Amino acid sequence: MYLPQQFKAKDEAHALALMRAHPFASLISVDDDGFPAVTHIPLHLTHANGQHVLLGHCAKSNPHWRYLQSRPQALVTFMGPQAYMSPKVYPDFTRVPTWSYLAVHAKVEATLVEEFTAKDRLLKQLIGDHEPPYAAQWRGLAEDYQHNMLNAIVAFELRITELQCAIKINQHRPESHAAMHAEYVQGNPDEQTLAEWMVKLGMVQP
Repeated sequence: MYLPQQFKAKDEAHALALMRAHPFASLISVDDDGFPAVTHIPLHLTHANGQHVLLGHCAKSNPHWRYLQSRPQALVTFMGPQAYMSPKVYPDFTRVPTWSYLAVHAKVEATLVEEFTAKDRLLKQLIGDHEPPYAAQWRGLAEDYQHNMLNAIVAFELRITELQCAIKINQHRPESHAAMHAEYVQGNPDEQTLAEWMVKLGMVQP
């Protein structure tokens, strides 16, 4: 992605935090005609064999898993909080509106997970992210139902080979930080989260 140096996150922990806080991602690769294919899915971030790995699945009827099987390299994008920012936050008038956002791009190498037990284990990690109590209900379902459900999906591990993280909150305009934070802290949930990131990055005092 286009990533000016002033907006390039220096700490990998920021990218990992964003992926965990905003797990609904866009998985992007190419179809058999070379056209971009995009699937929107929740992903679970984990660590295995010294590398960051994303776990997910798609419906077996979705051809995207076949593209991953044929061409394992793919891109995963995560969009964090984002919001408009008015030029009124600047002390002078020769400014224009802008947009603040946090985003992560991860280059990945895909491996399909086909064995029943491994697929079930992967699914439980996703359940654990969003509704841990459901794991008990899932285990209590009839075994043939579980098999049918798992046979209807294709699971995969996406090994991260490169991470890019954009944090664009006007870091290069310190004269606007206090006014930006004052605007965002009283705004909608995305704006409030941006205000929290401004504090986390040391742009303003808590």
